[in-house]
Amino acid sequence: MKNWRSDNLNQSAFEKTGPIPRSITRTFEKFKKELDPNAESEIIEEFRVSRYQTSASIKYLLLLIISPILVNQISRSFIFSPFIDYFWNEKIVKFLNVSQEERAFSELQRFEEKIHFEILIGQLPHLSQEAVEKEIKNKAIELAQYYSSESTDAIKNLLSDVISFFTFTYLVITGERQISVLKSFVNELIYGLSDTAKAFLIILFTDVFVGFHSAHGWEVILENGLRHFGLPENRDLIFLFIATFPVLLDTVFKYWIFRYLNQVSPSAVATYHEMNE
Repeated sequence: MKNWRSDNLNQSAFEKTGPIPRSITRTFEKFKKELDPNAESEIIEEFRVSRYQTSASIKYLLLLIISPILVNQISRSFIFSPFIDYFWNEKIVKFLNVSQEERAFSELQRFEEKIHFEILIGQLPHLSQEAVEKEIKNKAIELAQYYSSESTDAIKNLLSDVISFFTFTYLVITGERQISVLKSFVNELIYGLSDTAKAFLIILFTDVFVGFHSAHGWEVILENGLRHFGLPENRDLIFLFIATFPVLLDTVFKYWIFRYLNQVSPSAVATYHEMNE
């Protein structure tokens, strides 16, 4: 269902230039609508359509967000967690990848160095070699339990996220009508903003995701994402992604500005270039 305001916006943006200025034509059309005896009923009907579109879009958007999260938490807590915890032997140290081993070894080494350093500066009393080894052994057991728990959490995250993905996909496939209403609502919301607001959002989006300082953010996101699923933190793969994906995203975004926004709202594009300089 297309909204009347978005239709008017697209119509005014793409209409051809004629011998009479468009502002004069729109003024006469405005007077014609105001003198129409059915104008009031049409305005009320248009308001009802707009209200329905807004309500339906918000409800469906909440459904797309809340349903996968609920399915994720329920399946993780009541299905996968009991099953995996039952078959997983926590007494046996199991690392899912090399990155976990490297982090465990690094933490154990820092702990050992910290003990020797605190003994040298007097923060700890002088300990015998056996006492130091006992402290290191206790720390190693603690790290083993932590990374064993991290391994089980990664498996639970992978399985529950797969269920959530299928839930989201099902809602999108079966909600073709709701998707159409939501798309119309988003278009109206975006294109209905002022030129300054559009330019501000464009600059904010580009600086966050494709700016020169966004590489650190992508690195943190990728590391946490790989760790979330128990995958090895391959530095070469991370740097390759950072070197290619933001560039592709920037290209697609510039094409959208040139191909669509420049036709619908050329003044917003001009404002964006002025603010970006």
